Parts: sequence; C-alpha cells; structure tokens
Amino acid sequence: MSRINKVSTMLLLSAFVILACSIVASADFYKDIDITWGDQRGKILNGGQLLTLSLDKNSGSGFQSKNEYLFGRIDMQIKLVAGNSAGTVTTFYLSSQGPNHDEIDFEFLGNLTGDPYVVHTNVFSQGKGNREQQFHLWFDPTKAFHTYSIVWNSQRIIFLVDNIPLRVFNNMESSGIPFPKNQPMRVYSSLWNADDWATRGGLVKTDWTQAPFTAYYRNYKANACVWSPSSMSSSCSGSRTDAFQDSAWQQQALDAAGRNRVRWVHKNFLVYNYCTDLKRFPQGLPLDCRKSRF
Repeated sequence: MSRINKVSTMLLLSAFVILACSIVASADFYKDIDITWGDQRGKILNGGQLLTLSLDKNSGSGFQSKNEYLFGRIDMQIKLVAGNSAGTVTTFYLSSQGPNHDEIDFEFLGNLTGDPYVVHTNVFSQGKGNREQQFHLWFDPTKAFHTYSIVWNSQRIIFLVDNIPLRVFNNMESSGIPFPKNQPMRVYSSLWNADDWATRGGLVKTDWTQAPFTAYYRNYKANACVWSPSSMSSSCSGSRTDAFQDSAWQQQALDAAGRNRVRWVHKNFLVYNYCTDLKRFPQGLPLDCRKSRF
C-alpha cells in the first residue's frame, strides 16, 4: 500500500471513530426513556448516560422507551446482576399491547455464583409465543458491559450479542405462520423476582440477604422507524423522510460468516430449543421448526 493510501485509510478510520463516538455520546436516557415503576429503584445517572434498575424484597423496577417503533435495530449495553443472582430475571424486549400483542424477548435468568446465566429468547406474534430458545454465553455478563441487539425488519428478526447472532426468526407468512409486522412496539426492560420458575425451574430461590440486586444500562440506540399515533404511520413510510431510511438493518440478513457464527453458537451454547422438544409437542413440532432457521 502506498504512503498516500495509508494516510487516506488512517483518515477514514479516524473519521469513523469520531462518528462512532459522537453516536454513542448522543445517547441520553432522559430524552429516550421513562422509568415506569419501582418507586425510585430505577435511576438515571451521569447526566443521562447511565441507567440502573434495582430489585429488593419489596419490588423490582422497570422502564420503557418514550417512542414506539415499527421495525428497527435496537441496541443496549447491559451489565447484569453480579454474584448470587438466582431467582432474578433481567429483561430487555420489544412489545405492543393487548391480548393479541407482538413481542420480541431477551430475558436473562440469574443463577448461583459461579453458574452461568441463561439467556432466554422468544418471539410472539398476534398473542402466540411458545418459540423459546435458551443459551449460555461465552463470557461472564456481570463483569463488563456487553451489547444486546434486536434487528427487526419485514423479512426477519435477529437476536445478537456483541454483534454475534444468537438466533434468527424468519418471516414465514407464506406458510401461514404469523410474523410481527403491523403492531408498533416500545422497548421495555425490567428487573424482577421470578424465583418460582427462573432458576432450575424454581428449585433455587432468591437469597434476599444479597439484595439489592442491580443491573446497569448504557449506550441505548434506537436506529428505527418511529411510529406516530396521530398519523398512524412511521417515520420510514410513504413520502416521509427519515435519517434511518437507508440503514442496513432494513435489509439485514446473515451472510456466510453470520451463518457460521450462529451455527457455532447453537453447537456450543444452545441449552434449550422448542424445535427439538418432542415431549412438549407430541402432535408434531410447530410448522416454523420445519423451515430453514438461518
């Protein structure tokens, strides 16, 4: 590579780093998030750059996005409850409202000190879920912040951790399988006690001597189509212009490298898959299990 090309490359990299930093710095929980429950157990700190949720024996806490979205990419950096987190559940998900709601779930099921978290994922469409896949992680999610992402476009839903795909749920409406595409959803997160089921099916209970339990959030980014209830349309629809309209997430799929990564995750870290649970579905596995996963 010539000296000129090297200089040009360095300038481009520097510009990219500056741009990336400016995007991260623009995240402001005061502008983007409402803490909705928990009686002061949820806190926004550091001028809007950090959010914490806490759980004690009396209550957990939670928040939601100010905006609703109809498709997008949602990223959040989370550091999960450390130590003996058995019985606790930290959630990060998209959901609409009502009995026929749509929902795209990350749930992090706590465990005894030294035992791994379980990452529980699910997809609801028109009120129907039962599409659980669970994973361990290849790192300790309590030691540092990691980025958890949901890509939701009209073709598929992709769950990612540090940009590594865990799971893909494709749009299979042509086969009669409902797909979330018509209901705008908010971003939600909560920390709550679920020791009746969360850890080893409820056998391990929450140790309240370890309370309060705290999860930490930063660098929220919603690269998404904002829904307007007044116009019943999104910022990406029709003739409306939007800064995110040409973003990669709108057509995002897995390339060969992505398919290899998700296979690696499933081979080494998948701990439950509804598509292999014959006891649960004695009349036959759901139709979406018979289609290509990736």
